[in-house]
Amino acid sequence: MTAYLRAATLAALLAVAASPALAHGTTLPDVSSLPKDVIQLSGVVPGMGEHWANPAHLPLGPIYGVSNGKVIFLEFMIDQDSFKTGKSFLELASKAGIELPPVDHVDFNFEPQGHEGYEVPHYDVHMYFVSHDNHMAITP
Repeated sequence: MTAYLRAATLAALLAVAASPALAHGTTLPDVSSLPKDVIQLSGVVPGMGEHWANPAHLPLGPIYGVSNGKVIFLEFMIDQDSFKTGKSFLELASKAGIELPPVDHVDFNFEPQGHEGYEVPHYDVHMYFVSHDNHMAITP
């Protein structure tokens, strides 16, 4: 693939990421529609975007992923012990407090050492409203 084609492909992906309209005719929620107690917690994380949440709802969430002012995912962090003891987490999307577009895909990642902000072994569950290629093209 030539450098021009790689650049053109990247430009196309970024244009989709910046677009509020999804292929299936729905629109991504605007950051201004988030509940009033939600604040920005991070800058742009490569492949994800900014993280926003109500600190009182952490660590579970919801955590809102934002790119170019649009909500592109919901994230929930579930500790490993909850799974070991058989705890259920039902209707997570209903905790969003906003109307959500259809979920494109779900990424379910295990963090054996935790990470900044939640330092225990846990799972990061991301419900993306955009394609995997779309969010992976996000850069600071």
